[in-house]
Amino acid sequence: MKRKNILFIMADQMAAPMLPFYGPSPIKLPNLSRLAAQGVVFDAAYCNSPLCAPSRFTLVSGQLPSKIGAYDNAADFPADIPTYAHYLRRLGYRTALSGKMHFCGPDQLHGYEERLTSDIYPADYGWAVNWDEPDVRPSWYHNMSSVLQAGPCVRTNQLDFDEEVVFKAQQYLFDHIREDGDQPFCLTVSMTHPHDPYTIPKAFWDLYDDADIPLPTTPDQHSLDPHSQRLLKVYDLWDKPLPVDKIRDARRAYFGACSYIDANVGKLLQTLEDTGLIEDTIIVFSGDHGDMLGERGLWYKMHWYEMAARVPLLVSAPGQFGARRVSAAVSTADLLPTFVELAGGTLEANLPLDGRSLMPHLQGQGGHDEVFGEYMAEGTISPLMMIRRGAYKFIYSESDPCLLFDVDNDPRELEELSQSPQHRQLFDDFLAEARAKWDIPAIHRDVLESQRRRRFVAEALTIGKLKSWDHQPLVDASQQYMRNHIDLDDLERKARYPQPCQNQ
Repeated sequence: MKRKNILFIMADQMAAPMLPFYGPSPIKLPNLSRLAAQGVVFDAAYCNSPLCAPSRFTLVSGQLPSKIGAYDNAADFPADIPTYAHYLRRLGYRTALSGKMHFCGPDQLHGYEERLTSDIYPADYGWAVNWDEPDVRPSWYHNMSSVLQAGPCVRTNQLDFDEEVVFKAQQYLFDHIREDGDQPFCLTVSMTHPHDPYTIPKAFWDLYDDADIPLPTTPDQHSLDPHSQRLLKVYDLWDKPLPVDKIRDARRAYFGACSYIDANVGKLLQTLEDTGLIEDTIIVFSGDHGDMLGERGLWYKMHWYEMAARVPLLVSAPGQFGARRVSAAVSTADLLPTFVELAGGTLEANLPLDGRSLMPHLQGQGGHDEVFGEYMAEGTISPLMMIRRGAYKFIYSESDPCLLFDVDNDPRELEELSQSPQHRQLFDDFLAEARAKWDIPAIHRDVLESQRRRRFVAEALTIGKLKSWDHQPLVDASQQYMRNHIDLDDLERKARYPQPCQNQ
């Protein structure tokens, strides 16, 4: 039986609770809503670390951050960590990445045969967190300019990036259909929107001209948990209330950026239609983490609340999986074993893996209902872990008070239950489980040692000649278009799709 292609589309910082296929929302996503209507929608999908690089390293490897040293946005991603790209290559798939994956370190491929674009963020160690100086705010940390300057724009570097990402992905599909052979592909298309800054071209800004932009709930900053208070200081918001009109502008621009992502998804779907690949391609859509968007007074990500930690997850394969919704808690670490199973392969028994296949869920046969998460980056002074199981979410720290929420009945997490007598036993059970699962002193020590090594190396590499690790997607012009590298008959055959009928 012919194996299906896999088109994996990612958005950056797209908060699942805000999207129209998860609940009432003014955000306009016609293409994604169509995919959701015909596919499998995961209602409780989470990232395993609410920050770009650690989340993505876990997604591609299926291993939790502490297992692979994915501590922050400057963590080295070792070349010997198996990824889904390695697995699929061994299964005979062509593997390509167009767009962002925030790989840090000298290996910028991690199993992909091709990277069609460079990344948008640096591949070096310059953004390493420093737990040795917890009160010092590095110059590269987030600040509130994204909110204070929110509004429409003509052009940004993020638009430059995403338009190249989508163009190169479409070109890859056109090239694939013009090549001989039936080798299946796994193409990952990873865009950087709707990540801040909160600005978007006027065409998408104007989509929300008459929209009712809901405002977030912002409690008194002194009532927040300690990690939230540290985050306010991380991005320089402590004791600095934001103007309501700028909060509304930031959300409006974010909504427009989500619609921009949807328009690009539409381009990719149309290319699949135009090339006749749509029936042979499984489409997966997800993201790396969400965005607080002012809820609880917080912005960006870096916490385990639903707005920051929940991600969209859709799988569309009409004829293979019926349309359904999955309420069980799953995570993006589950994608590696899922992709392997979709490709007809099996996992290596002697290789470590934390993710679990989503195939039982996709086939309507039940499946796991559990997520583990780890966060050790901006705003933390020690590891901040999370367990999501059944109705409940437990946020675990040995430095801050632990938090417990009934997410099913309190999706906005307004009632914290750690002191509730009715939930005392549940809290104690979660705490005992977390302490048995995570050796916090050992993880803390590993994080500190990694931070110190990377800061030392980063400083040393600024001296003398600089050799960048950033991926360079070099193009050999001698192999493009109409050159003498190819037989003329082959050139004519590949130059046009579809080929005209022989009798014309």
